[in-house]
Amino acid sequence: MALVVNRFDVYLVGLDPTIGYEIQKTRPCLVVSPDEMNLHIRTVIIAPMTSASKDYPTRVSCTFKKKQGHIVLDQIRTIDKTRLIKRLGTIDFKAQSDVVSVLQRMFAF
Repeated sequence: MALVVNRFDVYLVGLDPTIGYEIQKTRPCLVVSPDEMNLHIRTVIIAPMTSASKDYPTRVSCTFKKKQGHIVLDQIRTIDKTRLIKRLGTIDFKAQSDVVSVLQRMFAF
């Protein structure tokens, strides 16, 4: 049975190997790819999450599992689903709205 991944799910993801300034190690990441893509393609688009981040316009502040941090939208990347280690939960509706808003601003024409 194929892994069912939904937009706004948070997974523990193995990001290594990385190069240069890419966020590394195994860490929580937010799935930002749409459900239709997640259902039919073997990759997902994720944004790493971090508790040690500065406020930048491309980073969304959120609380997940009672821990304050940021969703790092300037480090989004496509990964194979085999990098997904464990589902940790889902972010709240306000954080979901903030993520979509920042992505729209980032990719606006």
